[in-house]
Amino acid sequence: MNFYQFAKGVVASVFFPLYRVEVKGKEYFPKEGAVLLCSNHIDNLDPPTVGISAPRQVHFMAKEELFRVPILGGIVRKVGSFPVKRGMSDREALRNGLNVLKEGGVLGLFPEGTRSKDGKLGKGLAGAGFFALRSNALVVPCAVIGTYKPFRKVKVFFGEPINLDPLRERKATAEEATELIMSKIAELLEKHRS
Repeated sequence: MNFYQFAKGVVASVFFPLYRVEVKGKEYFPKEGAVLLCSNHIDNLDPPTVGISAPRQVHFMAKEELFRVPILGGIVRKVGSFPVKRGMSDREALRNGLNVLKEGGVLGLFPEGTRSKDGKLGKGLAGAGFFALRSNALVVPCAVIGTYKPFRKVKVFFGEPINLDPLRERKATAEEATELIMSKIAELLEKHRS
């Protein structure tokens, strides 16, 4: 058992009972090959929640500040996440993300770039579209719904992979690709918010 599986087991043993995490749509998650996993962002606990819900290891692009926190920084790095400098074009982070996809891994992103203060889906940043268009990854939209209050349910929904081939063929902009991805996350949220 590697460190990721160990950490996932530990977090799952706490989160599943505490937040009554419910996962739907795992059947849409590709079993192999490059996947760009794009989710809405409502809480700091989204990355571990999405990570334990996904059937494969997810390499998250995480804000640089996390890596400076004693102990936590080391754990975040050991589970395969890598830092991104917010508010600027971070070439190294873009290169690291493309490498994850090139190697057939799962890259996890929160395209809004920051947590939503009111729970509503914000505007996505161009980074998600950049990764989608610069790789052959299947893009899986994800919706996290809930409040992270003990014993209240948090739901994670994976949607069907988004076909970005038409956008790749007509050399669409990263912004256009991000808009499509965000619209699919919005559809998931709309469909499952009840």
